[in-house]
Amino acid sequence: MIFENKGINRRISLSGGEFHKFIDGEKVGTNKKGTFNAVIINAAPLSRTYYSGTYDPQAPTSPKCWSADTTTPAPEVRQENRQATRCIDCQQNIKGSGQGQGRACRFAQRIAVVLEGNLDEVYQIQLPATSLFGRTTEGKMPMQAYAQYLNSHSRIAISVMTKFTFDKKSAMPKLFFKAVRPLEEGELKKVVEMKDDSDTLKAISLSTPIKGTIFAEVEGFVYDSANANEGDLNV
Repeated sequence: MIFENKGINRRISLSGGEFHKFIDGEKVGTNKKGTFNAVIINAAPLSRTYYSGTYDPQAPTSPKCWSADTTTPAPEVRQENRQATRCIDCQQNIKGSGQGQGRACRFAQRIAVVLEGNLDEVYQIQLPATSLFGRTTEGKMPMQAYAQYLNSHSRIAISVMTKFTFDKKSAMPKLFFKAVRPLEEGELKKVVEMKDDSDTLKAISLSTPIKGTIFAEVEGFVYDSANANEGDLNV
């Protein structure tokens, strides 16, 4: 098994082409292989986060504005920090407001996963926009394409073991996804029981985003058609 250790408030962050495991805020392990297998057992709606200024890894800051539903700023966002009343009208939502032709306010989505060989412990992963959208290239799929692939084969994410792999060619954290195998009967029964477990629901919940930026070290999201009118990742 690639990851070990037990605890609560577990998450896997993405940085430098490596997966870093945290428990209660403490880094307890690193997967330098850039790949691991897990089951996606639940997912939050698509979210958005806006950071002002240039990211400094030596002095991370909290996001200025964010939305838990990509429609309006979250209630926790201070009035003076809200960039617009509605996300659709926001100047940070315009192409070119961020790096290159990108948007300054970025999409992300939290997913809850359990690792192959240890289905009892739930981990949170936050997927940045780079891992959500895009086309399949040489069999390598971002999350949206992977969701569509599973749907086309009458499969749902919670029923298969998924391989998570870094795109080594990307300058920013970017993952590809691949179905490894269908779950065995005992595994499927276990993950279905875990789907609505309190740890799972906590892993996909969105409170005030943590300090830092989802494009330096990423912490926690999956593509959801109800919010973006695209393919859907069913769990």
